[in-house]
Amino acid sequence: MTIGIILILAALMFVFRKQLQEHGNVRIICLTLAILLLTSESFYHLWLLYENAWSVKNALPLQLSDIAVILAIVMLLTKSFKVFQFMYFAGLGSSIQAILTPDLGPYSFPHFRFIQFFVSHGGVVLACLIMVWACKYRPTISSMWLTVLIVNIYAACIFFINKSLGANYLYIMRKPKNASLLDYLGTWPWYLLSIELVMIASFYLLYSPFWIKKKLEKE
Repeated sequence: MTIGIILILAALMFVFRKQLQEHGNVRIICLTLAILLLTSESFYHLWLLYENAWSVKNALPLQLSDIAVILAIVMLLTKSFKVFQFMYFAGLGSSIQAILTPDLGPYSFPHFRFIQFFVSHGGVVLACLIMVWACKYRPTISSMWLTVLIVNIYAACIFFINKSLGANYLYIMRKPKNASLLDYLGTWPWYLLSIELVMIASFYLLYSPFWIKKKLEKE
C-alpha cells in the first residue's frame, strides 16, 4: 500500500506536469518537498538520540540513500542541473532499491521509523521526477558514467571509514540482515562485483526512456 501511494503521487505529478511547469507551482512544490525531507531526516536523528540508538557505526548519513536525501534537498532548493545529473541515477536508483527492500529491522506500520523511511525515500523519488516533468531536466549518458565513477570513488572512501569505525555503511563489509538483492549476488566479496554490474544495468534502465524517446524522434 505504501509503494502504491508513492506510485499514485508520481502518476499525479505526470498527469498534472503542465500545471507544475508554471514557475510559481514548481517553486512551491519544490520548497514543500525540501522542507518535508529535511524535517523527516532531522526527526529521524532526534528519534535515534531519544532511543539512545544513535551511533557513529550506524547513524552517520553515509549510506547512498542518506546522501540522496541531502542532495535532493539541495537540488530542490537550487534547481541545480549538475546535482540532478547525479541524483537521477544514484539518488533515484538507490531510493527505489531501498523502497523495494527496506532495512527497517523490527519496525512496521504505523511506527515512526516506517513512516519516516518511506517519506524520505519516496520523497527522493518524487524530487527526481519533479526535475524531469516540471523542470524538463534530462539525464545524459555521459553523466551516467560519471555517476558510476563517483559512486565507486565514494565506496572506496567508505570502505576505509568502515574499517576504522567497525561499521558497515553501503553494506561493503557484509550483507544486511534483512532480505535484499544482495542475497542473490553471491558471497562476500564477490557480491561487490555483482552489485557493480547491477548498478550499471539499473542506470541503463533508468536512462532507457530518454534513449527510446530520442530514437522515436529521429524516425
